Amino acid sequence: MRDEIAAGTVTVTGAGGDEIDAYAAHPVGAAPSGGVVVIHHMPGYDEATKEITRKFATWGWSAVCPNLHQRDAPGADPDDAAAASRAAGGVPDERLVGDVEGAMAYLRDHPTGNGRVATIGFCSGGRQSLLAGCALDVDAVVNCYGAFVLTPPPAEYGLTVPPIEPRLGDLSCPVLGLFGAEDKNPTPQDVKRLDELLTERAVPHEFHDFENAGHAFFAVDRAAYRPAAAVEGWRLVREFLGRHLAGEGNA
Repeated sequence: MRDEIAAGTVTVTGAGGDEIDAYAAHPVGAAPSGGVVVIHHMPGYDEATKEITRKFATWGWSAVCPNLHQRDAPGADPDDAAAASRAAGGVPDERLVGDVEGAMAYLRDHPTGNGRVATIGFCSGGRQSLLAGCALDVDAVVNCYGAFVLTPPPAEYGLTVPPIEPRLGDLSCPVLGLFGAEDKNPTPQDVKRLDELLTERAVPHEFHDFENAGHAFFAVDRAAYRPAAAVEGWRLVREFLGRHLAGEGNA
C-alpha cells in the first residue's frame, strides 16, 4: 500500500470528442504500472466512487472515473445528474464505450501507465464494464453485480439499454464477477446463465457469490453494505488485477 497519492478532477476526451470531467488518482513515486477505469453506479459520480478510485492508487495503480452523467445535467450534484440520466433512458451504450475509451487513453498516456488497463464497474457500471470489454481493447474486466446484462430492464425502471448477450462473443479478456446471493438484479439464475455463456465462448472468467449479501454490498454509504463480503471482494479484485495489469500492454 502506498501512502502518497495525487488525486483530483481532470478532463478526458469522451465519445464524440466531448470533453468531460473525470476523477483521477495516481500513486506518487511508483514505477509505471497498469491503470483502472472505474465506472460509477447509476446513483452517479459521487464521493463513494471517488473513494474507490483513490483506493486503486494506494494499491499502486492509476485510476480514473469519468462522469458519465455530465452531459445530462452539467454542474448538477450526483443525485440530480443521475435522475436526469435516468429520465433520458440511461447512458447510451455507444456513448459509454466512447467515454471509457477516452479514459483508457488518458491512463495509457499518463507517465504512471504501463499500457495495460482494466475496467471495473458497480451495478449499472458492472454491465458497462462488461460492455467495454466487448467493444474495446481491455486487458481485464471486473463486473460487480452488473444488472440487465442478459435481460432488458423492466419498463418501470425507465431505462432503454439493451441486453449485451449478442456482444459477448467479442469479449476476449479475463473477467472477474462478484455477486450477492440475495440479489434480485442480477439474480443467482442470471449469474449462472452468464457463467454458462462465457464458458461456451471460452472466455476466461471467475465468478464469486457472497451469502448474506444482496445488491450494492460494496456501497459503504448505503444500507446494503455488507462488510464481510466487501472485504473479501476487494481482496479478490486486488489479486485479479495484480495478475492482469503487470507488464506491458497495448500502449
